[in-house]
Amino acid sequence: MDRDKIESLWTPIHWLTVLGTHGSYTAAAHRLGVSKAAMSQRIAELERAAGVALVRRTTRSVHLTEAGERLVESTQGAFEQIADSFSGVRNLAATPSGKLRITAPVAFARQQLVHRIPEFIKAFPAVRIELEMSDQLRSLGRDGFDLALRHTSTPPETHVAWMLAPTHAVLVASRSYLRRNGVPRKPADLEQHDCLFYPRGEPTPTWTLRRRSPVRSRTPGKPVVVRVSGPFAANNSEALRDAAAAGLGIALVPDFSAQAGVQSGKLVTVLPDWTTVESFGDHLYAVRPYAAHVPRAVAAFVHFLKEQFAAGFASD
Repeated sequence: MDRDKIESLWTPIHWLTVLGTHGSYTAAAHRLGVSKAAMSQRIAELERAAGVALVRRTTRSVHLTEAGERLVESTQGAFEQIADSFSGVRNLAATPSGKLRITAPVAFARQQLVHRIPEFIKAFPAVRIELEMSDQLRSLGRDGFDLALRHTSTPPETHVAWMLAPTHAVLVASRSYLRRNGVPRKPADLEQHDCLFYPRGEPTPTWTLRRRSPVRSRTPGKPVVVRVSGPFAANNSEALRDAAAAGLGIALVPDFSAQAGVQSGKLVTVLPDWTTVESFGDHLYAVRPYAAHVPRAVAAFVHFLKEQFAAGFASD
């Protein structure tokens, strides 16, 4: 086959690599911004030119044949290099621009992120933000996200991670609840209280606490494990915070969830001399797949978040 003919197949070959990544004509077409019919037609043209089937279709899924996998494996790296090179050229522009796709946990996005985005867009009007709020850990590369905000202690080693702020979990309750039920003085007292917790599939839910070390001491306190129970559990810190504010009990939530309630007086911290162990992540990170060039819009947004969260999420 002559060179001109091969060059005319570069686009459908690229589309095949996207199809191989997504495993669905619909998802691949959406990622490329083309119709499903156009996607199917170009792949069929590529198969006719190759003289061999590249895609195996079933009623529920799409898989590459051995020939298709070999073609994708040998060309995908070149397309990724082209994308990185083009991103580097675009980054020469003085002003960040383009669409920035972000995924973030629901509670954090609602409580700490959404109300800050207008300020960023006013500063960089050429940037468009598409935010997906989800507690599922999405694949950034496969799903086309530029950036993920993750509340974790261990960011993925295969990605670039910027630490935005340290976080910690806190125990909070309403003043009315504490007036009715008393104030816990030690972790064991929690077993006599209504506790609002994040369900983790344990037969008997527990919280592990450790006394905060004095400033001059680097020796961590001995952990204390307490069994907890209560009228409400939820896999969302915002729901737990609101239940605590309504007087249902003592909630264990990240500091970024408790911050506004504590500052307004709707919530007070409980056992402030104690900290919980391994209840939530201890840092907030901005994470993206590794690439030689970081788009200006991504760099600008990460810098913006670092400034926004520089003071942390003080809640006690």
